[in-house]
Amino acid sequence: MTLAVVDLLMLIGLAALWGASFLFMRVAVPILGPFLLIDMRVLIAAASLVVYAAAMRHRIQILEKWKSYMILGAINAAIPFCLISIAELKLSAALAAILNATTPMFTAVVARFWLGDTFTWRKIVGLILGLFGVFVAVGGTSIIHGQSPVAWAICSLLAALSYGFGGVYSARAFKQERPMNLAIGQQLAAGIWLLPLDLVWRPHKQMTTTVLVSVLALAILSTALAYLFYFQLMQRVGPVKTISVTFLVPIFGLVWGAAFLHEPLTWRLIAALIIILVSVGLVMNVQFRKRREQLTAQVPVSTDK
Repeated sequence: MTLAVVDLLMLIGLAALWGASFLFMRVAVPILGPFLLIDMRVLIAAASLVVYAAAMRHRIQILEKWKSYMILGAINAAIPFCLISIAELKLSAALAAILNATTPMFTAVVARFWLGDTFTWRKIVGLILGLFGVFVAVGGTSIIHGQSPVAWAICSLLAALSYGFGGVYSARAFKQERPMNLAIGQQLAAGIWLLPLDLVWRPHKQMTTTVLVSVLALAILSTALAYLFYFQLMQRVGPVKTISVTFLVPIFGLVWGAAFLHEPLTWRLIAALIIILVSVGLVMNVQFRKRREQLTAQVPVSTDK
């Protein structure tokens, strides 16, 4: 089956919004620091979604599962968002987006050890190929202020691993939960976790208009609006087609970084992107083909994220 024009445009829009999140974080994190930036992101996004839910007369029900939401908010938002922001203190937005594309690979690994999913030869080849893609991407990055880029790249990869845990946990803890409740509960919980950390890394530079616009765009467009697009696609075309956004997000991350931050668009980065996307295709193909009937509209697993 093919996607309708409206669904295709929505899918591209979602990829563009999530891809732009790496751009917005790259601009704002040197000024605000990772913890304050992400806390502003999730709290503003949650407030925006609450306003939208009220306008749509949606009854928010998250208190009964508040403990589960606190776990979800930590592993699927607060931790990975902060790790990506820390990485982008040194790494380019394009490289951070490419490394984040490994999320489905880590999800497959987590599902193997947590849920007992089998590893086929396709998954094994995909994982090995993905590791090679990461090596190609990071190996082309020059020394940053006398430090190796590997440490910063590891932050991005740990964020992808955290998303993997978040995706598997949400599938187990939030079966048949309404998507709007999931989005609001996750963002609010992440905001609560990060409030004490705001005191650890305070901004040392004055907020500029560019930084403020980046924060608002990150929260309202790349988080709140992106989730609404995601929900609509999950309902209209299902999770199998919606998850194809994974292949588009790093491409937009590459384009936005080159267009607005003048980041170099090297052949090595492009080659790494292609290798990682092929590896993701190998991993996802088997997983979704074998479990197509089991998949339902679940919590959005961030890919920016």
